[in-house]
Amino acid sequence: MIKIGLVDDQAYDLEKLQTILKKEEEIEIVFATNNSEHAYSLLKTTEIDLLITDIEMPKLSGYELADFVHTNALNIRIIFVTGYSAYAVHAFELNVLDYILKPYSKERLLKGIHRFNHVNAEKLETDKMMLKYKSDIHMIEKQEIIFIERTGRSTTIVTKIGEFQTYQTLGELESKLTNKSFIRGHRGFIINIQYIKNFSLYTKQSYIVHFHHTEKTAMMTKVNVEQLQKNYY
Repeated sequence: MIKIGLVDDQAYDLEKLQTILKKEEEIEIVFATNNSEHAYSLLKTTEIDLLITDIEMPKLSGYELADFVHTNALNIRIIFVTGYSAYAVHAFELNVLDYILKPYSKERLLKGIHRFNHVNAEKLETDKMMLKYKSDIHMIEKQEIIFIERTGRSTTIVTKIGEFQTYQTLGELESKLTNKSFIRGHRGFIINIQYIKNFSLYTKQSYIVHFHHTEKTAMMTKVNVEQLQKNYY
């Protein structure tokens, strides 16, 4: 059973969420409110697994609610349901489960919620990765990997705490990074979308990717940027 909280200042949109979700057997709506300040107080006292919230609301925005969840390390996943596409890139920074644009279909909403089960299953995996290089073996946290680049016979792993080298191929490393945050953005790069800051057009078919926590950049093909946009918009 997934325990869900709903927040939207528009009565019609809140009612739509309730109408769709109350028919799902595996879902329990713990609270539904059009007042973001009320939602803030409920997050402090009520146990939920998933928060579905609008972004632009009076007094407290959906971002502020999500920031409260992350700052306090609450075990709550976030789905943004909004009428504005411009916030999607910033949403990556908060590691949201999904970003759904209004108007949406029942199927699109449930697709986002079903990701919750996949994410929970991924928690069963080890959080660490073993990197072998010459006579050294390093254990690094997967969540701290920003991107991975293959150059010649060597692979560089750029993380929040520094860079590591290995002879392991992208294919070998990719098989250990099954979390949906990691994508093959280019034949020579694996990218953690949580740390993407922005894209700069490089050629007609590719973009330079800029990240938080490092000045290093990666490459992503135009096709993969469009696919990323499709999955999160």
